[in-house]
Amino acid sequence: MKTPITRERRGQLDRGEAEAAHLAEVLAVDFARLMAHVAPTLPASALAPMRNAAKLGITLRMQGAATLLRAHGHGDHAHWSRHASDTVRGWACYLIGSDPALTLERKLDALRALADDPHFGVREWAWLAVRPHIAAEPLRVLVHLEAWAQDASPNVRRFACEALRPRGVWAAHITLFKQEPHHAQDLLDALCCDEARYVQDSVGNWLNDAGKTQPDWVRALCGEWQQQHADDPANTYIRKRALRSL
Repeated sequence: MKTPITRERRGQLDRGEAEAAHLAEVLAVDFARLMAHVAPTLPASALAPMRNAAKLGITLRMQGAATLLRAHGHGDHAHWSRHASDTVRGWACYLIGSDPALTLERKLDALRALADDPHFGVREWAWLAVRPHIAAEPLRVLVHLEAWAQDASPNVRRFACEALRPRGVWAAHITLFKQEPHHAQDLLDALCCDEARYVQDSVGNWLNDAGKTQPDWVRALCGEWQQQHADDPANTYIRKRALRSL
């Protein structure tokens, strides 16, 4: 049974004084109240869209918050990316993702620090904020992110995989990778024995996604990995996760 969010705790979240500890707290944040606290110069009328959007899905509210901040002269993502609130740092992700002045590559690079954020939620917003652009040009993004698979941070390595998942979570599907997952094999090979469970889960989930449309390809790749990395526990775990639905 989940512990109820106390009135005091909700107040801390809505004032941007604390980070959400779990998904229930992420979803419970009152965006209008939070925005009034972190951007007190906003006119009261500007917060009406946030109040009206209170019952919308979380990703739509994140997008709406970024749109509202930019429209009222508060679109400096660097400023918000340093905030104590994970929700506010998530708004920074969406400000980057929706910035018309940035190329796709520059958006990805601007999100890199947020992809390595200590908070689990911010790391998700980092890729979700650019997922529509990724889905539109997956090969372009793949080329840019292949080097990220070698990064020292497991969070950045995980971003390189998670952002390109064929199906993803709360996100647009990538049709190309659902039908032709072989395009991403070099990236997956680079991560197939990753020491971090966070990355292993992402690679396994990537392949499980692909297996829903291209099961033979997934089985063949896992067969190759089994021959090459039979004694590697990380690869064994990834293969088991990849094949769990096949």
